[in-house]
Amino acid sequence: MRLILASNSPRRRELLGELGVPFEVVSPQFEEVAEGLSARDLALSFAEGKAKEVFLRYPAAYVLGADTVVCYGGEILGKPKDGADAKRMLRLLSGRTHSVFTGVCLVGQGVFLREVAETKVTFFPLSEEFIEQYVAGGSPLDKAGAYGIQDGALAERYTGSYTNVIGLPMETVEKFLKEVHLC
Repeated sequence: MRLILASNSPRRRELLGELGVPFEVVSPQFEEVAEGLSARDLALSFAEGKAKEVFLRYPAAYVLGADTVVCYGGEILGKPKDGADAKRMLRLLSGRTHSVFTGVCLVGQGVFLREVAETKVTFFPLSEEFIEQYVAGGSPLDKAGAYGIQDGALAERYTGSYTNVIGLPMETVEKFLKEVHLC
């Protein structure tokens, strides 16, 4: 059985590639509509939606879907709309602890595995100058919460999976792939 990653994320592609398991990438055509879900439930719902949608097109494969949501104080911080929104999010997270949830779903013939990983991340206090330079560099514009933990200089500490914050909790993925004998 082949493995398909239902994601447009280059970071997820890179992380999954580190396992050495052959896989293909298929862009999901799932419409992400959030209505009244918690951050945890939203991440799982979107991961399931992506995996199921691609599985319908490739029913002879295992399909892995994932979605990452950043949440602080009940506010879900998705990908920023623009630079001003990215700066707003970074100011909100500066010096505070927030949660990163990634829903992971593996779908195949007779297989439906799903789980949500949570990592708590505490930011250093960020200066206005740092925020301006970071956003001007473009990195935060395509990331939930307007940051990439792998960029450095942001997170003072974290509790949980580091790869979860990047967008794919590899501990969960490896467990799922072992369960279906792909890893």
